[in-house]
Amino acid sequence: MKSRENLVRLKQFQVNEKRRRIDQLDTMIAEFERMASELEAQVVSEEAKAGITDQNHFAYPTFAKAARLRRDNLLTSQTELQQQKEQALDDLAEVEAELRKAEALEMRDGKRGGDAEASRVMTG
Repeated sequence: MKSRENLVRLKQFQVNEKRRRIDQLDTMIAEFERMASELEAQVVSEEAKAGITDQNHFAYPTFAKAARLRRDNLLTSQTELQQQKEQALDDLAEVEAELRKAEALEMRDGKRGGDAEASRVMTG
């Protein structure tokens, strides 16, 4: 009986850990999105100051080039984090299913234990 309780606690811990991971990924994705939009605004501002929007122009602002590159890197990282989140959601669903199974086993064992105890009391 004790091992079933430990199994349920372990599965509950795993579920909580997966949920924390998903929350962290959501936070990181939102932060990357915010940073990318700020960089985009800086690029637009810098292009407006210079009056040049052609990235291949020899006088295109260096800061705008660097900000574009940084923004593109953030968007790539954001996409990778989104993939990690999808995997984490799949893992969470799997662990939740295992938790439900463990809880069902514990409930079943608890009922059996209760039935055995009741029969001992009646015969005793």
